[in-house]
Order: sequence, then structure tokens, then C-alpha cells
Amino acid sequence: MIDVVFLLVVFFMLASRFAIEGATPVEGAASGAAAPWPGPPRLIDLAPEGPRLNGVATAPGALAAALAPLMADPGDPVLLRPAEGVDVQAALDLIEALRAAGIATVLMVAP
Repeated sequence: MIDVVFLLVVFFMLASRFAIEGATPVEGAASGAAAPWPGPPRLIDLAPEGPRLNGVATAPGALAAALAPLMADPGDPVLLRPAEGVDVQAALDLIEALRAAGIATVLMVAP
């Protein structure tokens, strides 16, 4: 009986998929000397009550439109600083929304 159970365990381990279905690449901002910051500041503070762009409360759906005048190129970096108590899923949803709006580089910094 134990042989059958062992064979079933091995079969299901080999038959199952261990691939990641979807992944969101998250880049961390590098410390130290780097290239000068391109253009005006673009810092999104993500708090439990909602995002703030450069200290101004902004609706999540309006972030891309509010960032557009601050960016010379869609590849310009945007800093995302999640506050204490913010769900990881909320940060990932915001990163995905920004990327869907054409903002290519979102860097996450520590609070």
C-alpha cells in the first residue's frame, strides 16, 4: 500500500507545473553615485489611504496623467515609496497600472 502512495506522490510531483504564471519585474533604486536625475522629481508615496505624487494626493487612475508633464521621455524613472502598512498587492497593482499607461521605469525605494 505504501508503494502505491509513494508512486502517486512521485507521479503528481512530476506531472504538476512549477512555473511562475505571471511575474512583475520590480527594480530597486541603486545607492551611491549615479547619473544625474532627469527632469523634475517624480516621487509617488503609496500610503494605505492612497497615493501621493510629490506630496499631493492623487487618485490612482489619474497618476499617469499627472506624471505626463513631469516626464520628457516615457523611459524617465519614477520612484515609488510604499509606506508602512501598505499591502504588497497594492504596490504591484500600482506598478502594473503605471506600466500599462506607458511608464517604463518604476523604481521602488525603501520608506
